[in-house]
Amino acid sequence: MQLYQDYHLASANTLSLPSVAKQLVCLDHVDQLPELQPLMEAAARRWVLGGGSNMVLANYIDALVIKVQTKGIRILSETTDQVLIEAQAGENWHGFVQYCLAQGWLGLENLALIPGTVGAAPVQNIGAYGIEVDQLIEQVQVWDVAQAKMCVFNSAACQFSYRDSVFKRSLPGRYLITAVQFRLQKKSTWQPVMRYPDLSSHPDLQGEPTALAIFNAVVQIRQRKLPAPAVLPNAGSFFKNPIVSARQYEVLLQNYPTLVAYPYGEDQYKLAAGWLIEQAGWKGKQLGPVGMHKNQALVLVNYGGATSTEVRALVEMLKRDIKQKFDVLLEQEPIAVQ
Repeated sequence: MQLYQDYHLASANTLSLPSVAKQLVCLDHVDQLPELQPLMEAAARRWVLGGGSNMVLANYIDALVIKVQTKGIRILSETTDQVLIEAQAGENWHGFVQYCLAQGWLGLENLALIPGTVGAAPVQNIGAYGIEVDQLIEQVQVWDVAQAKMCVFNSAACQFSYRDSVFKRSLPGRYLITAVQFRLQKKSTWQPVMRYPDLSSHPDLQGEPTALAIFNAVVQIRQRKLPAPAVLPNAGSFFKNPIVSARQYEVLLQNYPTLVAYPYGEDQYKLAAGWLIEQAGWKGKQLGPVGMHKNQALVLVNYGGATSTEVRALVEMLKRDIKQKFDVLLEQEPIAVQ
């Protein structure tokens, strides 16, 4: 196991921000954890890095960065209706979704083309088109650095909520996710989830769509709406959809009849952050090397040479404008790594 000093991370984050880690080590197999433990204990600060797709990296990260690259997918149990599978944390998320679909393990198709790794999925509780990953997670296996041992978190212990989990809220580097278990459906019990208009109105999904058809439609929609990070660096959806009370929703609806929102639990609504941003005039707006994408107002992009300082400046200006116009506070979705 090699320990790198002053490691450049520009190619390891999808926003392509220039960043240098004080130290970096790659975890290729869980058997390396006992060897890695002393390094993690000695480090004053730690950060776990997967695909770097949901992070805003500072210019210099005064910490030990652990890049998780473990691979492997296996069946734990199987019935005629369901399958329980385990995927290692370093598996590419979209590749994992494709693999499951090819095996006839269904349920992940709405989460196609989300960048990142399997291990990062529960941290952020990723979601898209009516599905959040916690609906499919059985348990998460982690290495607890504080206790120097492997632990298992069932779904309840993960404390999942909208784009959040106990892993995101805990001290950075306390838990290193090593594997995630998913309970998926076979064709006999699978039910399509098509609540979002982009899917319900899609011409290829009329009648009784298959999971593969939904997967293909999601890929097509995301490719049309979202820039590929390899072409135009970005971190995907940059802001959470804000959740407001029913009363605040009614007030907003009176002032903005075209407001896009969805019921969320009891007496709450989830507002479309992209709609708010577009209405405030930020869609396609650019400040120096950073801006909000011309086709999807929710996506912050790096046009070339941007730093975390410039990203932060744009974010603060945009949030201030949204607060003044709608009295709604936007929350950044990507994690800021300092």
